[in-house]
Amino acid sequence: MSTAKVLSPADAARADLAGFKARHPAVFRPSPLRRAVTTGTIVLLAALLALAFWRLDVSLARIWAGLGQLGTFLTFMLPPSPGSWSRALVYLHALAETVAIAFLGTLLAAILSFPLGFLAARNATVNRVVQLATRRFSDAIRGVDQLIWALIWVSVVGLGPFAGVLAVMTSDIGNFTKLFSEAVEATDRKAEEGVMSTGGGRLHRIRFGLLPQVFPVIAGQVLYFFESNTRSATIIGIVGAGGIGLHLSEQIRTLEWQAVSFIIILILVAVAVIDFISTRLRLAIIGRSTVQV
Repeated sequence: MSTAKVLSPADAARADLAGFKARHPAVFRPSPLRRAVTTGTIVLLAALLALAFWRLDVSLARIWAGLGQLGTFLTFMLPPSPGSWSRALVYLHALAETVAIAFLGTLLAAILSFPLGFLAARNATVNRVVQLATRRFSDAIRGVDQLIWALIWVSVVGLGPFAGVLAVMTSDIGNFTKLFSEAVEATDRKAEEGVMSTGGGRLHRIRFGLLPQVFPVIAGQVLYFFESNTRSATIIGIVGAGGIGLHLSEQIRTLEWQAVSFIIILILVAVAVIDFISTRLRLAIIGRSTVQV
């Protein structure tokens, strides 16, 4: 009867390490060329970081000196006050307009991007040419910032919330098309194969094999962008695209800091409420009724 030697945990760990080194020598003993490339990359990145700090005039001393000025601004902003009840109602109406801009823009973008996301996905598109053309289209749309789209649409349709809705919608079409296509491409192919094995066609494969898998992901992305666009709609309002951003810009220019803090608090409360509601909706969609929030 043979007896096997029992290794201690430390000896077993050393044996495992020796085995890893033997199987992957390039990882544990990199070549001089690889070490030189790694060192050169780190040095290059550090040099670029130092150059960026120098060219952009980033100064920690200036930041430290400005903290006192920041504290002065904070004292000016307390206590938050709209000035009068009539102005408070104006701000609330503008906030509701901002939320409406974000909601309509996000919803329209999601509706238009839904089929584009399938066309841009490798496993659901019509052909390779359509897939590449759709992806390049979404890249071009996504490459222009939402604020630039707001300036463009203000010039096209004039001032007001309609331009804001179009700006949010246009910007999100590029983002949603990319995100939706990636969600479709990440699906498990077993469900599609099951549909096809029962005689289902291409549309059946998408409807019963792909859509049930990607719909919760897509819904979560749309809800998140709605929350994000509520903040973004505040910024585009500064350029005349409607909403509370215009009032915020005016109060900052006139140094009405108490009104500024009141508007900021309104925006924070609106974003928090939207985040709470969207979280509940997302969890309801994916089928989890109880969760720690």
